Amino acid sequence: MNKILVKGMGVGGLTAAYELFTRGADITIATPDNGFSSSASWYAGGMLAPYCESENTEQVIEDLGIEAMKWWDQALPGLVTHHGTLVVAPARDNAELDRFSSRTKGHKKISVKELADLEPSLAGRFQQGLFYATEAHLDPRHALKAVKNRLKHEGICFIAPDKDELQYDIIIDATGRARLPFDGELRGVRGEMLLMRTSDINLSRPVRLLHPRIPLYIVPREDNLFMIGATMIESESYGPITARSMMELLNAAYTLHPAFAEAEIVEIGVGIRPAYVDNLPRVKRIDNTISINGFYRHGYLLAPAMAIQAADMALE
Repeated sequence: MNKILVKGMGVGGLTAAYELFTRGADITIATPDNGFSSSASWYAGGMLAPYCESENTEQVIEDLGIEAMKWWDQALPGLVTHHGTLVVAPARDNAELDRFSSRTKGHKKISVKELADLEPSLAGRFQQGLFYATEAHLDPRHALKAVKNRLKHEGICFIAPDKDELQYDIIIDATGRARLPFDGELRGVRGEMLLMRTSDINLSRPVRLLHPRIPLYIVPREDNLFMIGATMIESESYGPITARSMMELLNAAYTLHPAFAEAEIVEIGVGIRPAYVDNLPRVKRIDNTISINGFYRHGYLLAPAMAIQAADMALE
């Protein structure tokens, strides 16, 4: 049996490791010194929204995303929340809502009353909305920890990076932005997010606020936390969040609900999401190295499909 080294602690590496483990492969996982925090996956929204994401992407996103929800449910029973996705827009931007509706499937238009029934905290704030009932979401940090703990519990070995790789027959490289200098087809896309806490708002599902300039999503998490994101800036800079991005995120959150003005900012995060020119991930093999990269903003939605491809290559 081939000995396989999986490099990377983001969603690409851990899903590939888990897929290989379920097939009985002999795997070892090399983890970075700073653990999860070096990965853009740590700062993701965790939305499993194949229909919403197909608004400006290819059909493959929708197809693979639908299968991804099943994969996550099987891998992490009970950690996926199936409450759908709500899409809204300020009255002045209702044309954006109509445009979004015309470019996506899997939704129904809902009235003011139906919206209030779904999310009482948003009652009376929006004239209409779109409800994608079959979509889901998960907490990325819980998911990453759960996969790692499951693999550890099953006896999978985790080692420090830069160990001797010659003893392994196959290397799966899912190191994300660390590959930018070595893969000329990759570019970095900077994403910024906020974690805010308030007990004045309750949401049961991710809410997307449409805006012609500042599209925003808010994902509820436990302990009155809300993940607010995310900018998409064509930059590989890993510096702190800019004042402009901070103001845009906070202004958009305030538009969704004024109570966010009094919310506590718990964390500010920045991640560099590698992407190829078509914004679709790729699994590539050169000799004994299989690379998984280019998730752009679709990490949790497309990682299971890439993990399956990588496992097929490694075990063929």
